[in-house]
Amino acid sequence: MTTMGAVYIAGVGMTKFGKSSQTLSELFCEAAQSALSTSPIQDIEALYIGAMNPEEFIGESNVASQIAAELGLTGLPALRVETASSAGAAALHAAFQAVASGYYRHVLVLGGEKMTHLSTSATTRILAEVIDKQERQCGATMPALAAMMTERYRKKYRLSHSRMEHLLCRVALKNHLNGSYNPYAQFQQSISEKIYFSSKFVATPLRLYDCSPITDGAAALILTSEPTDIFIAGIGQGTGPVSLRERDSFTSFRATQVAASRAYQMAGLSPEAVDFAEVHDAFTPFEIICTEDLGFFPPGKGGEALESGRTSLEGSLPINPSGGLKSRGHPVGATGVAQVVEIVRRLRGESKPKPRRELRRALAQSTGGLGANNFVTILERTAGLLQVQNLWTPPPLPSASRRLSRKGHPPAPASEAGRIETFTILYVTPDGFLPPLALALIRDRKGRLLMAQGEDISHLKIGREVYLRQVGDTYLFTVKSHLRKVREAMRKLLRRSPSLPSTSETATIPYDRPKSKAQRETV
Repeated sequence: MTTMGAVYIAGVGMTKFGKSSQTLSELFCEAAQSALSTSPIQDIEALYIGAMNPEEFIGESNVASQIAAELGLTGLPALRVETASSAGAAALHAAFQAVASGYYRHVLVLGGEKMTHLSTSATTRILAEVIDKQERQCGATMPALAAMMTERYRKKYRLSHSRMEHLLCRVALKNHLNGSYNPYAQFQQSISEKIYFSSKFVATPLRLYDCSPITDGAAALILTSEPTDIFIAGIGQGTGPVSLRERDSFTSFRATQVAASRAYQMAGLSPEAVDFAEVHDAFTPFEIICTEDLGFFPPGKGGEALESGRTSLEGSLPINPSGGLKSRGHPVGATGVAQVVEIVRRLRGESKPKPRRELRRALAQSTGGLGANNFVTILERTAGLLQVQNLWTPPPLPSASRRLSRKGHPPAPASEAGRIETFTILYVTPDGFLPPLALALIRDRKGRLLMAQGEDISHLKIGREVYLRQVGDTYLFTVKSHLRKVREAMRKLLRRSPSLPSTSETATIPYDRPKSKAQRETV
């Protein structure tokens, strides 16, 4: 058992989220000054800054030094941390470790991003850079991969299409209602089922209102070793494969499960002790999956808890009372810090509406990329301003995967076949891809998983057999049942034709007879 110094929250601050005319530096400074104005601690010893990709979002780097200078803190240690969309949570965890170790007494944690000045396609491309290269080359985006996980979840837990749509709609309605009470939220109006279902598809089954918006904003925390009314009871981090095709599960995030286990063990708590939580609902199905990964509900039962009202503001376990990423907004580098800011304000009774019961403990969960680098933080109110002590036995690390990366396998032969594991039809595509774009995760005859583009958007279904072929670095698939229908239609058409020229080009029907290897490679 290891004894660490307790780490407390002194001040918190946040800009309004949404489209802003301010620069990224100005947003960081506003959040920092807001946190300092609410803190009894003013003597900052170091800065920890979370930002995902300012190099491409705003064309600037070395932001930690820039922010230190803008705040008039030149000379102090300043460190930028990046773990994709969980960068803010990563900065918080690094700062926690610095204070808990006794190296620093008071540190300022900042998270922020400036995104709205770019086009949707440009922002989508930048966000997609955290995706596996092979999957990205097929046209995969974060919404596409989230949609494929959603379809797999629906199939695994035997939910009808209408039931799945209903659950996703309930998450969106709940979080927009919660956001209507949050003055810092990007969207401060509730929505109706009619508005939800009238929104366009982004990637089936996900609609516009299932996806978090593009946002500007920053958030700040002051961590200290001096006792205050709130302390960090537990932290945890877990990682997982970057690519979807290398995962053992397409309906949960192992990285969240590992992070939660470590945080619960450090805090000496079980999920039942948590009064409310802020989770990473970048997409509405992720809220349901997160509540299961965190142990709040059994696998496949998160939707039932949502329907019963347990996760609403007045429920036994409110989830995303701030409105979450869906309504508050998602400036990617800021989100992990903003979640903790929202929790602290709610624990202190500063959020509306006022809870009807006393709140003592809350949890924040942040996701990096498609669940590749996730964090869990548990906060707790102290009994007055008494000194607390963190007694921590580090849990055993999860065993590292010994499997060889599938990236090293030679490409599948042109004649390869397989089955659809999950799929989506992408309607908002990245630059260079025309909508609608069918994408599927295919398991070939050798058991390998491949991301592939569909040559047609019809007849897609999990378990359906497909033909695979490779063009450059991209795999293309054709559903077998659809191909048979094409053959039959062409045969009928030829039978009806009175006569055809007897040239080799018109007499050869595609797929009607085997081709040579040379012929196949030219198709």
